[in-house]
Amino acid sequence: MKTNFARTVHLGAALSVLAFCSTLFADQVVLKNGDRISGAITKSDDKTLLIKTEFAGDVEIQWPAVQEINSTQPLHVTLANGRTVAGTVMTADGSMVVNAPTGTVTVVKSDVTALRSDTEQTTYEKSLHPKLTQGWNGGANVGFALTGGNSDTRSLAIAFTGDRKTNTDEIALYENTVYATNNAAGASPSTTANSTQGGARYSHNLTSRLFGFGSADFQTNALQELNLRSVLGGGLGFHAIANDRTTLDFFFGPAYTRESYITLQRNFLAITLGEELSQKLGASTVITQKFYFFPDLSDTSQYRVTFNFGSVTKLSKWLGWQNAFGDIYVTNPPPATPALKKNDIVLTTGLNVTFTH
Repeated sequence: MKTNFARTVHLGAALSVLAFCSTLFADQVVLKNGDRISGAITKSDDKTLLIKTEFAGDVEIQWPAVQEINSTQPLHVTLANGRTVAGTVMTADGSMVVNAPTGTVTVVKSDVTALRSDTEQTTYEKSLHPKLTQGWNGGANVGFALTGGNSDTRSLAIAFTGDRKTNTDEIALYENTVYATNNAAGASPSTTANSTQGGARYSHNLTSRLFGFGSADFQTNALQELNLRSVLGGGLGFHAIANDRTTLDFFFGPAYTRESYITLQRNFLAITLGEELSQKLGASTVITQKFYFFPDLSDTSQYRVTFNFGSVTKLSKWLGWQNAFGDIYVTNPPPATPALKKNDIVLTTGLNVTFTH
């Protein structure tokens, strides 16, 4: 009996020591109301701090509510001047003391812009210089329709968007195609739509608000007798709004246009004036809107206007509903009989297959 009792006492003491050590060797966050939270600090910015606890999982704490931080693991502390120091962190006399390998560094809490664990710091550094094949988001939808019997038609609509955004630059791709035929006897014209738009833009941040860009856009339209319109542009842009839910950019710069119609070719220099808006609606829908105005510098009475509006509503992790509307207006289409329209409108809608890489 005594032997069993002694074993029980020893086991209880060992478990108590292990419990004490698990608390002793965990990061601790003390709040201004006196509450203490133990776990492993993952990361923080100037708004929230994330700590992983044993029983409650990830706990998010408002950064202004944090009174003290005492870590047993090294943390990477980023300061307002851009400097980063790494080491265990403790709070003393209202300041944070970082025990770095090169020595002790004392910082004021208000100067700290980020805290990261070793794992989070590695992830953050990789995000600064991702490979060209990484960081892509986008989707594509394909719609097909046909009729038979009293009517005999075929139509195909394709839309694609791709976007790769980093902390310093962005690549955006797009493409829209609509093709339709009327195969009924005597139908004229038999091809009722044959239009394609596509292009790419690269932007690089010069400051937190100002960026430079270069773009290339291409259009074909068989019914407008347009073999190919090529627009090469570049210039400066301004981030008027940039947050997690809304972005609004304005663009300005020169643009060189080359148009090849069946009956004529023309080249001219124009000005790019444009704006782009992206807005998240709730947790599942994103709308985008783009407007560009291209006045011809050789004849200011002539110009081209493009307008695009789209939305994507996420239905599942990889499936969504996409709508895309585009309108291109030119003041001077080439002369033809019958007269060519100045507007060309494209509308596509359908299921969207999203991708992330």
